[in-house]
Order: sequence, then structure tokens, then C-alpha cells
Amino acid sequence: MLKLGIIGTNWITEQFIQAALSTKKYQLTSVYSRTEEKAQQVATKYEAGEVFTSLADFFAQGSFDVVYIASPNSLHFEQAKAALEAGKNVIVEKPAFSNPTEMATITALLAKKPQLFLFEGARHVYEPNFQITKQAIQTLDQVQGATLVYMKYSSRYDQVLAGKTPNIFSPKFSGGSLQDLGVYVVYDAVSWFGVPDDVHYFANLLPTGVDGRGTAILTYPGFNVTLIFGKNATSYLPSEIYGLHETLVLAPNAADLAQVTRYQPDGKTVELGEPADENPMTHEAEAFYSMMTTQDHQMANSALKTSQAVNQVLFKLRQSAGIEFAADQGN
Repeated sequence: MLKLGIIGTNWITEQFIQAALSTKKYQLTSVYSRTEEKAQQVATKYEAGEVFTSLADFFAQGSFDVVYIASPNSLHFEQAKAALEAGKNVIVEKPAFSNPTEMATITALLAKKPQLFLFEGARHVYEPNFQITKQAIQTLDQVQGATLVYMKYSSRYDQVLAGKTPNIFSPKFSGGSLQDLGVYVVYDAVSWFGVPDDVHYFANLLPTGVDGRGTAILTYPGFNVTLIFGKNATSYLPSEIYGLHETLVLAPNAADLAQVTRYQPDGKTVELGEPADENPMTHEAEAFYSMMTTQDHQMANSALKTSQAVNQVLFKLRQSAGIEFAADQGN
């Protein structure tokens, strides 16, 4: 059983804790939060014995084997770096890092500590329907393009409308819709079609300095992939991958892959997907445990290379739209 530490006490942290505990392969031992009350609430709820309000103490004294980092995006880099330097394995919630410079620093540090693991928490990549989709794409007679959609209204956009700048919509914290939801469909494209030759992002920019929603075009040899994502509106469009005679339809969207349907030339459909788990993070928790306990660095390195490619594409898309983060200064 792996001992788990967490940074962050928000809803996604609890979802991961619940997923990890449901596998019976993790024990939550250590909780960090800037406020002791929040840390104690989570520790009590999930029977963790250690509570910290100092990150230095958390890494120096915490008894955990692996840390799950779900802090604001801009904090991921320093916290992951500190974890690796303390000899801890790392699961960092997507997007892992703000730019390729941060990613390169972390991968260089990992190279010096080959016994450690670092994973990006792109949970849908580890779900069965993601791999079913990938395999189905390989059976298409010709790939002619795709439209991948993930757009959900964020309650925190109400704060933007009120003239405020919540972390998720702040360039100081590496926020915006591309980083938060666009990362899912960028993962889809890179994993299913490879690294694009060129990218363009047509962003709906907010007064806060980041994107509220937008459309990205990824160019591949012979076809394009269109990405539609956002946090200040909700889309109910499914996603589609176009073959010559067949089409794959992903519903309800390209991140929550509850259904994978193949539409045949005669109009008939074949359901390819499996029922989705109640907690979408269970499969990634299982995968991370397996890689760490079996020392499967080959699979982990493959996942890291995909993370690096996604990081590069996200950065190029931001450059295309003129979106700059505080973390980019000096890069």
C-alpha cells in the first residue's frame, strides 16, 4: 500500500482521494493546506494522521511515498520540484506546468533521480474508452479530421462578471480555459493523432488577461483537428472523428467519454465503449500505483513524453493567441 500526501483541499483533491482509497492500494497519511482548519477537516474525514501548514515541514516530515498536487496551476512547478528534491514521487494535476521551461527543468531533475516517478493527472487518458477510441481510430480506412469539444460553464466566471479575478481566470496563476479544459482535448489530439505540424488558437479573451473560451486548429498532414473548449459557456455538442466512410462519435464530450459510437456507411451504429466509472479518477489512481510498485519506468517515461508534447502544444497555442502568464517571464 502506498502512503499518499496531498497539496490542496478543493473538490478535485477529494475526488482523487476517494478514487485512490477505493482501489484499496493507497492510505492517506499527510495533508497540506495554508489553513490548518481546512487541512484538519480533510485529515479527519479521510483518517490521515499528519496535518501541515508549512510546505517545508510537509516535505521534510511527511511520511508519504507520493504526493498529489492540486494547487493553482502556477504553483505546480515549485511544489513538484520540492517534492522530487525531497525524494517523493509526484502526481501533479493537469496542466502539469505553465510552459516548456518549467517542464524541461523538472525532466532534468527527474533524470538525476531515476528511482522517482512524476505523473500528470490527465485522468481521461487512463479510462478504458480513451484507449478504445484510440484503437478505433487505427481501424478507420482514412482519417480526415476531427472536432473535439469540451466546454462547461464555470461558477467562478460569475466572479469575473462581477469585476473580480479568481485564480482560474488569472494569468498570475496560469489560468484560463485552454489550461483548464482545453488541455483535455489537446491530450486527445496528441495521443490519437500525434504532435501537430502547426497550431492556431482563436481565443475569446477576458478582461482578466486569459481566455474564457476559444477554437483551436491543429494542422496534420492531410487533415485538421478542431478543438472547441471554454469555461464561460456550456456546449452540448458531441465530438466526432471523421474517416472516409465511417465516423466515430464521442459523447457527451471529448473529456467525459461515456459513449464511443461508430457510425457505419449504411447508417447503422455500433457501440464500442464501456460503462464509465462513477469516479473518473479511479483508473489513473490504479495506473499510477501499478507503475510505481512494479517500477515500470518505461510506461511512465512514455506518459511523460506525452505530457511534454502536450505542454509544448499548449504553449504554442497561447503564443498564437497572445496569452502570457507571470510564469513566462524570463522564458
